[in-house]
Amino acid sequence: MTDGRDGASTLRVLIYSHDTFGLGHLRRSRAIAHAIVASCPGARVVIVSGSPVVDRYAFAREVRTVRLPPVTKLADGSYASGATGLLSDTVAERMAVIARTAEAFRPHIVIVDKEPCGFHGEMIPILEREAERGTKLVLGLRDVLDEADRLAPEWQRKGAVEAMDRFYDEIWVYGLSRIHEPLAGLALPPDIAARVAGRLTYTGYLRRPIPEIRSGRLEPVMAAGPFLLVTTGGGGDGAALIEWVIAAHEHDPGIPLPCLVAFGPFLDPGLREGFARRIAALEGRVCAITFDSEIECLMRKATGVVAMGGYNTFCEILSFDRPAILVPRTEPRREQAIRALAAEKLGLVRVLMEEDGTEPERMAAALRALPGQPEPSRVVVPGLLDGLEAVVRRVRRLVPVESALPCRAIS
Repeated sequence: MTDGRDGASTLRVLIYSHDTFGLGHLRRSRAIAHAIVASCPGARVVIVSGSPVVDRYAFAREVRTVRLPPVTKLADGSYASGATGLLSDTVAERMAVIARTAEAFRPHIVIVDKEPCGFHGEMIPILEREAERGTKLVLGLRDVLDEADRLAPEWQRKGAVEAMDRFYDEIWVYGLSRIHEPLAGLALPPDIAARVAGRLTYTGYLRRPIPEIRSGRLEPVMAAGPFLLVTTGGGGDGAALIEWVIAAHEHDPGIPLPCLVAFGPFLDPGLREGFARRIAALEGRVCAITFDSEIECLMRKATGVVAMGGYNTFCEILSFDRPAILVPRTEPRREQAIRALAAEKLGLVRVLMEEDGTEPERMAAALRALPGQPEPSRVVVPGLLDGLEAVVRRVRRLVPVESALPCRAIS
């Protein structure tokens, strides 16, 4: 078989990541792509992403990215074009980019992250065409989507159940059923439920490799000694956690370890400036950075982690075996809370729910106790971090190398 770019034998995988908010979809797709190219010699992956910060991440040589016109998620849960113009026009542009990419790349496998139909149904035409070609179609779901009473009407509105049943050869859940079953509350019709069960694989969580410190990397001075890392992921919904940590240090000057706060690229600039002024007054007990595309390097060094409990951060906490406090958000989804509370029940993390009170002394006590908190590895959970290995096994079974087809170069 030949690849239109270099003439080499290759397995081609297209990963679609709609990325309307935060960093989670892109970072999960990146981890999967890197695992595939590392484990399947000659493999090539293209990630089609709507993330506005996709170009701030480093990718393996065999992984290419195609950026979609961005869309923005508003506070009420609706969406707007990331540029001027109508949302419908932006969706049409995104569909055209995806179609051109798929036509040029001619993937053997398409992995769709989280949204069975894509953003506003933009993947439906591509799924129809790729299904006709015999391309293997996979729906990849994180461990938790939302509570069933919220997820069911959303998926009904989007036609997600019908798309899942109609198009997808396999459904991968990047987690364990003992923590959560994301489709369990959908009340699927018996015939669809049977077909879905036959296609469903729980992979385990996606282990992150211990990062190699690249030459020339600059790290905060605080990272040279013991510190607690406070991370909000993209930061667009992380202001409450940052506020609580700063207030704890203002209330209790004797918290033993300093905190390094990673604001995230999407934190409101006005809030960031206000936080920065308060942090400066704490005289080194709290420091902050805006964004680190290699946050794994800081997490690996940290004595403990304080986070909201998004999927990728949870995988990193487990992978680097860091004691952690999770402060999950509950709106517009309860995804983080469901994951965090299930993990706490197993003894993997500690959880602070804002609804139980956000008094500064409560967070201060948790920060004081964090360095002595047990590491997640003290709890044995079979298959907990086997996700990437399971993904690679499924890829190899879906498309044996000898069945690959020629493709054309992406323009």
